[in-house]
Amino acid sequence: MPIAPQAAAYRADPKIETIRDRLSDPVAAADFPQAILRFRNRRWDGAVGLDSLSDEQWIAHFGRFEPLPGNLPQPLALRYHGHQFRHYNPDIGDGRGFLFAQLRDGEGRLLDLGTKGSGQTPYSRFGDGRLTLKGGVREILATEMLEALGVETSKTFSLIETGEALQRNDEPSPTRSSVLVRLSHGHIRIGSFQRLATLGEADTMRDLMGYTLTNLYGETPGNAPAGQLLDLVCRRTAALAASYMAAGFVHGVLNSDNINVTGESFDYGPWRFNPTWNPGFTAAYFDQQGLYAFGRQAQAIHWDVVELARSLRTVAEAEELAPALDGWPGHYERDVAAAICGRLGVAPRGEEADLALLQAMDSALQRSQVGIDRFFFDWRGGARRAASPADALYDGEDFAGFRAAIADYRGQASLDHDYWRDPEPCSMLIDEVEAIWSAIDEHDDWGPLHAKVDAIRRMGEAMRL
Repeated sequence: MPIAPQAAAYRADPKIETIRDRLSDPVAAADFPQAILRFRNRRWDGAVGLDSLSDEQWIAHFGRFEPLPGNLPQPLALRYHGHQFRHYNPDIGDGRGFLFAQLRDGEGRLLDLGTKGSGQTPYSRFGDGRLTLKGGVREILATEMLEALGVETSKTFSLIETGEALQRNDEPSPTRSSVLVRLSHGHIRIGSFQRLATLGEADTMRDLMGYTLTNLYGETPGNAPAGQLLDLVCRRTAALAASYMAAGFVHGVLNSDNINVTGESFDYGPWRFNPTWNPGFTAAYFDQQGLYAFGRQAQAIHWDVVELARSLRTVAEAEELAPALDGWPGHYERDVAAAICGRLGVAPRGEEADLALLQAMDSALQRSQVGIDRFFFDWRGGARRAASPADALYDGEDFAGFRAAIADYRGQASLDHDYWRDPEPCSMLIDEVEAIWSAIDEHDDWGPLHAKVDAIRRMGEAMRL
């Protein structure tokens, strides 16, 4: 389960300054005509010592981007390349965002405050550097739901409406604008290493490896730092891919510039939660080949990690890197079984039994098309808890193998929270996302969004017991 926020004092720690000149460009935020605070993450602002800010101070820092005390004097647009749908693109980087500040949380982790929609940078190309308000609302919903479901994810820290009318091809326009700030465990991507490999900057790559190991993993670089780093990234990204499956989540754009080397999920564009266990379900309308479909996400993330290994060949021999890559499939297989057991609220029974449980569940859900959220809600604790609309399906032949497999599992999750007595599970399917946005777009009614965030957090509390 990801780390829960703990109250902490503000501790600025802009470590990126040790390598900033080779990895980033100083930029300035756009001058927005308005700054209307729409969302402030009261769950996480105290974890980095910013809960005492007034709303006016909050807007000054996260709408006007006045520097935080002792932090970066100017925002930094990070440089990177990346494979986008398997095509290498050297012409990308932070095109509508920047690194604004770095600070420590109560666990001592180095966290970044990064933006989305903060204006143009040297990497904007033909973009306006802006974010639609709908895009910001969607990111709030994605990060809140994923956090509650146990996925390591960036946190939507702030959303401010900025008063501009934006033209977009993929939604009705003109549409409202916003600037988002996310709290993330680093913004170093696989694409950051790909850029250095392409440019042949071996010394900078060594420095970036040292920065990542020391500041993001808390590790002392050893005699084989490339293999050391790759092994850590393999373990974290395998866990990420597994957690997506247990959450029923489809990221939509698992390009190598969207994979953080800490294994933290971030940057939510065309995401969806899969309504049923459909391996072919895609989130992005432009993913016509299903490259990043629900059932192919592990393959996609593994492919990106292989590209990281290729990049690290700039500074290491293949023999140093091979063991880490060879271990990825095994990590994923164990992690996905553990993640499914975790969402079911049962104690794992060992690799063979857990794999059999996963296979029985996969078969039952694909055949029956029971809703993913409905299924995990009904079977929490390892046994059917109460009458459910899906009972006829659970009693049928499609679930015979699953019933037999789960019979030997012991529940280890508490069901004391009143959430488990609700008639329906908390879900985040596309119709609800659109309804929440429609209330904002048509009536400027933010009540459904805030009510949904409260409901998601309530579910998260129940799942952590």
